[in-house]
Amino acid sequence: MADDWRIRIEVEETHAGGLLDRLGADLGDEARELAQALEQRRLAVSRDGDEIFVYASSRAEAERAHGVIDAQLHSLGGQARASKVEHWLEDEERWDDEPAGETWEDEELDRGYAPWEVRVQCASRDEAKTLAETLEGEGYNPVRRFHYLIVGTASKDDADALAARLHGQVELGGEVVWETTPQNPFAVFGGLGS
Repeated sequence: MADDWRIRIEVEETHAGGLLDRLGADLGDEARELAQALEQRRLAVSRDGDEIFVYASSRAEAERAHGVIDAQLHSLGGQARASKVEHWLEDEERWDDEPAGETWEDEELDRGYAPWEVRVQCASRDEAKTLAETLEGEGYNPVRRFHYLIVGTASKDDADALAARLHGQVELGGEVVWETTPQNPFAVFGGLGS
């Protein structure tokens, strides 16, 4: 089983595309020599806004790629910066430069999203309104739509407990929902209009 290694490059978004092009083909002389050592390797490169990620399957491969990247960054004149080589810690599900103990749920909460949701269908609008008021009194911030409630929680355990109590369904919440749901926004309520 191969380990996962990466290099994170922070670059001004206007220069990110150019750097990607250079890493793919347009290498300077110094970088071209370093890249020859990687000729038979396949490195994955991705971009997320002003960050570029280069992934490798071994530390040695990542170190060689880091040399190529440093040579290219030097030619940009300080408009970008590369991280040290980072290693994926499988048991902890994080990169070794990230704080231990922080989960994706914590990241969603930090961004203002509830990572888990409980969806409840009530028998009537009045029942939904009464339940929403009760949950607000308990510190929740439910969203009511007709006779449905959507209640965000901070953890899956909290969502499971609330769903058992309210006879609801647990689903991923937060921004993740909008990235993974079908184009039809009504699909979350049983696929209306799909």
